[in-house]
Amino acid sequence: MLALGLALAAGPACKGTSKGEGATGSGSASGSGSASASASGSASGSASASASGSASGSGSAVGLGKPRVPVPVTAAAQAIVDAPDRTEADRALDAGRHPDELLSLLALAPGMKVAELTAGGGYTTELLARAVGPGGRVWGQNSTFVLERFAEKPWGERLARPVMQQVVRADRELDDPLPADATGLDLVLSNLVHHDFYWQGVDRAKMHAAILKALRPGGRYVLIDHSARAGAGATEVESLHRLEERTAQEEVVAAGFVLAGTSDFLRNPEDTLDWSTSPRTAGERRGTSDRFVLVFEKPAAAAGH
Repeated sequence: MLALGLALAAGPACKGTSKGEGATGSGSASGSGSASASASGSASGSASASASGSASGSGSAVGLGKPRVPVPVTAAAQAIVDAPDRTEADRALDAGRHPDELLSLLALAPGMKVAELTAGGGYTTELLARAVGPGGRVWGQNSTFVLERFAEKPWGERLARPVMQQVVRADRELDDPLPADATGLDLVLSNLVHHDFYWQGVDRAKMHAAILKALRPGGRYVLIDHSARAGAGATEVESLHRLEERTAQEEVVAAGFVLAGTSDFLRNPEDTLDWSTSPRTAGERRGTSDRFVLVFEKPAAAAGH
C-alpha cells in the first residue's frame, strides 16, 4: 500500500483567484472519515489510497455516482488554511477547493521541494509554500499563454507577498516546464489544468519526460482534473474543460510513472458532467464539478531519467 501520507487532492487556465467558487456537496472535513485510494507499492501516512485497477469512472450524463470521501484533516493543514494573513479572495475559493484536505493528502513537510504546473494566480502555490516553509522551495510554472491571458498581474502581486519568499517564478512553456535547478523534487502538482494542455497543443510526452526527470525516485506527480463522462476521452477538453479519468491515467503511466493511488475527496455524484467548468462560464456551479485525483510515483527504475 502506498503511503499516501500524502493527502490527495485540489487549480487555471481553469484556476485563478477570483471569488465565487461554490462548495461541493458535504463541505470540508474536519478530521473524520478516510480518503480511500488503491495503491500498488508501499507507503506510509494517514490517508489510505487504493490503486492498481483502472481509474476510469463508470458514469453517464447524470453523474459518476461516486460519493465524496473526505480526507482526515491534519492539524498542520488546518493551521495553514486558517492562517490570518491569507487573503479574503483565497478564502472565498476554499469551500470548493477543500485546501485543508488537499494539504492533508499531499502531506508536505518543511524543507521539501515541489513544483506546480500552471500556477496561474497562485492560490494553490501559496498553500504549497506555506507547507514547505522557508527552508523548502516551490517552483511555480506559467506559460506565456497563461500569463498573457490572465495571470501576469495576480501572479506578480502574489509573488510580492512575504509568504512567497521561497517560491521560484518559472515562466516556461509546458514542453519543458522546469528549470535545470529543479531536481530531486518531492512533488509535482497539476491542479485542474491538465485538460487545457490538450487544446493548447502541449507536447505532453516531452512534458511528462521532464517531470519524471525532475522528481526524485519515489517522488510524486499528483494530477487533479474535472471529470468527463465515460467514453469522452479528451473530446471535451476545450468545450467543457473536462477530461476522462482513464485517459489521464493511461497517458501518465505510458510516460513511465506508476499509479500509486487515487482519492475521492473532490467527488460530486450529482455533477451532470455536461457543463463547462471554466471559471469564466461556470458561474455559481464553480467548485461543484466532479473531480478525480490521481497520484503517480517515479519508480526507482527510472532514477536515471
